[in-house]
Amino acid sequence: MEHHNSSGKRIYFGLFLIAIGGFWILERLDLIPDIWDDIFISWQMLLIGIGVFSLVGGNRTSGTILVVLGGFFLIPEIVTIPYELRRIGWPVLIIALGVILLVTHRKKNEPVMHDRSNLGMDYFDDFVVFGGREVFINSLNFYGGKITTIFGGAEYDLRNANLSSNGAVIDSVSVFGGCGFKVPPDWTVKNEVTAVFGGFSDKRGASPHQVSSDPSKTLIIKGFTAFGGVEIKHY
Repeated sequence: MEHHNSSGKRIYFGLFLIAIGGFWILERLDLIPDIWDDIFISWQMLLIGIGVFSLVGGNRTSGTILVVLGGFFLIPEIVTIPYELRRIGWPVLIIALGVILLVTHRKKNEPVMHDRSNLGMDYFDDFVVFGGREVFINSLNFYGGKITTIFGGAEYDLRNANLSSNGAVIDSVSVFGGCGFKVPPDWTVKNEVTAVFGGFSDKRGASPHQVSSDPSKTLIIKGFTAFGGVEIKHY
């Protein structure tokens, strides 16, 4: 199932790249009006594109937020907004983001618990914009979590945590930001992150104290990063 999901993401990302390349060719051939050229080749459209890709990949929260943010800043480029509406633009955006966070709070990949309060730090769900976050986790039954960073960063210290019997899965989405994870040296870390102008690095191998990884202790890190990165270390 994991292999099937990974292959599906590659297919969608391939189609995404083909669409970008096709539009670029049309733009070079002067077959697209200048006004649409300015709209499609913009940072707003980049956010929308990344958001759509995140939605396809199963991350509803970050994908929806990116699409809303990109659309919010793109609308004034397409139509003239009356002053009365522009005055309430930011409050409406804040309300929309709040509604998105409430609606997408429970996700299908989140561990199913009858009593959510007992989950504690066995699972995290964070969203960081224009800031930073450091989290220390000492859970005895760590399932994983979801973290989205936009123009910011987050670091999680998992060195004193114990994985659940089924391991753990972390869904990380970074746009102009990054995520760092400090993990025990014997954990097996599987990289399933799609990177665009970004990267994934596991720096544990650079240490002289590196020990053999234990396949029974597997942490899967998946997601998407653009103009950012994901880093694994143990110090």
